[in-house]
Amino acid sequence: MSKKNESKAKSIKKARNLTQFVICAVVVAAGGLYAKGVYDNMKPVPALSGAEASGVEIEDIEVSSSEPEIDPNQIIFNTIAVPTKNKFYGDLILVNNDHEYFSSGKEDLVSIMEMNDEKEISYFTSVDYTYTILRSVYEPMVDMIKDFYDKYSNDTLIIYGSYRTKEFQEQLYKERQENDESSEAPLVAKPGFSEHETGYAFDFSESVDYDYEGTGDFAWINENSYKYGFIVRYTEEKEKITQIRPEPWHFRYVGIPHAYYVAKNDLCLEEYIQLLSEKHPYSGEHLEITTEDGKNYEVYFFASDDGAETTDVPVPTGYKYDISGNNVDGFIVTVHKDEKVAIEQEKPTEAAETTTESETTEVSSEEETENTEE
Repeated sequence: MSKKNESKAKSIKKARNLTQFVICAVVVAAGGLYAKGVYDNMKPVPALSGAEASGVEIEDIEVSSSEPEIDPNQIIFNTIAVPTKNKFYGDLILVNNDHEYFSSGKEDLVSIMEMNDEKEISYFTSVDYTYTILRSVYEPMVDMIKDFYDKYSNDTLIIYGSYRTKEFQEQLYKERQENDESSEAPLVAKPGFSEHETGYAFDFSESVDYDYEGTGDFAWINENSYKYGFIVRYTEEKEKITQIRPEPWHFRYVGIPHAYYVAKNDLCLEEYIQLLSEKHPYSGEHLEITTEDGKNYEVYFFASDDGAETTDVPVPTGYKYDISGNNVDGFIVTVHKDEKVAIEQEKPTEAAETTTESETTEVSSEEETENTEE
């Protein structure tokens, strides 16, 4: 082929290739415009739910927000440093034959008769002016006796046992041991192991027979004491656990929500302390208590850090709370869920350890010695 013809063939081939390229470009562009039109007319469609698949209209279905709802009543906790030794103090300390009371020597005690004189109370009394009790226990005790008196007009109650020193408890224990040959559980606790040494316990008697059994008019007190924060500490049903014979006259202050739960669930204090420790730790399910008057509480246990001077105890922010040691292995926190506070509590309540300087004269009454118990 001549050079001229060869050059012409190349030109024709180049022109044909250019034409094919242009045609392809036009097709691609047209396809793109069509796809864009389809895309522009598309609307997002929610994934087909089981309800839609079964014929339920989509408008009838509530679509929940992807963001979790915040419960305004949810309690937020932080920690405060509590002296580890405070596990030995508070309304809920367990004192029995296995757990000794470690007195601070600074119990906030008041004379029952002096307080009665100040308040002009005459519907009950104590043996004499040396009988004392913790200040925090006096008021609920008076409230209970006042309601009893208003109901029955009975003014024969006497406080026949209250706070005792360890030395006086030792004297009572020795005398009881010498006079009691029974193999049954003791009526007097060992010195150092009596609730009377804490100031949280007291015994009733009455001025007619000097024999309080919690019967007759007095049955009302034993049946309703929990409403004021008291429990009947030693019952016949729980003797094997408490290791103390039944004492219907012996009352122990633990606070209203705890007394309510103990009474309504037929527990003794040993069982309640164990329940909180094993079933309701801070890291687990907290105990929810609603009392008869509709007040709500949340209770949990937190183990003490016995290797350190302080224990970082979780407490609620924005709510009133109490901290008590259990005298065994840690702390019990009680949250008052109906009582919000504007300022977060920065330290445990004073109930954790009583600190008022007050000494009590030892009781030497023969009647106290003859009729005393735990």
